[in-house]
Amino acid sequence: MLRFVLRSLLLPALLYCAAGLVASYFVWHGVNGQRGLKAGEEYAERLAALEREHAGLVAERKQWERRIALLRGDVIDADMLDEQARVTLGRIHRNEVVILAPQLGRREEEK
Repeated sequence: MLRFVLRSLLLPALLYCAAGLVASYFVWHGVNGQRGLKAGEEYAERLAALEREHAGLVAERKQWERRIALLRGDVIDADMLDEQARVTLGRIHRNEVVILAPQLGRREEEK
């Protein structure tokens, strides 16, 4: 009788524990695994950061293309030529006041 009770209670309990362990293994990997829910969120955040960086680089490229277009072609913008000559040579006129800005492309941003 004792053997029958132990077998009828212990065997299902062991099977339920084994099934619970297998299910918890798959649930854990579904959430925390290499391709789980948390990894998907991290990939989405990384993608958003890279898209923001790409948009910034595209804007910077357009800015440089505008500056280069002013120095190319038949008509060269005199202000751009003067600015580049002063930056390259590091020379100014005697009566001029020079204010150094941290960024050279300010004129195009204001337009």
